[in-house]
Amino acid sequence: MSNVLTNKKTVSASARQTQSLASKLAKKILGSQPRTGAFVLALEGDLGSGKTTFTQGLAKGLGVKDRITSPTFVVMKRFKNFYHFDCYRLQRPEEILELGWQEIIANPQNIIVIEWPEKIKKFLPKETICLKFKFLNKTQRQVVGVQ
Repeated sequence: MSNVLTNKKTVSASARQTQSLASKLAKKILGSQPRTGAFVLALEGDLGSGKTTFTQGLAKGLGVKDRITSPTFVVMKRFKNFYHFDCYRLQRPEEILELGWQEIIANPQNIIVIEWPEKIKKFLPKETICLKFKFLNKTQRQVVGVQ
């Protein structure tokens, strides 16, 4: 599964295109081999670079019907087996553990998206897939997949 995104660079010209890219990824995640732990996707990038927009498309592709917004003020939102973390407000990496992190990442049924993953880097599983978002201009965003 990791090679689906690794070393790929995509430019999105709109929010709709970013969401479509994420929805396609969701289908690949759902069709991937069984895992031993959760599927963890780390989204890095500045404010406004498309991380939450991408997460909205991913959730839709996974069948989540709820409205997805950034969980900045609550750190985590859960939608059945889909978790959306925003670690921007964490003061210490260990704060993630207080949310049941170890149990969440141990469950192979879970799909986890993390915004601002650099805040909890030492607690990310080795298999975490990282996407780097870059603001190019008012409408365009670049998404680069790295392992």
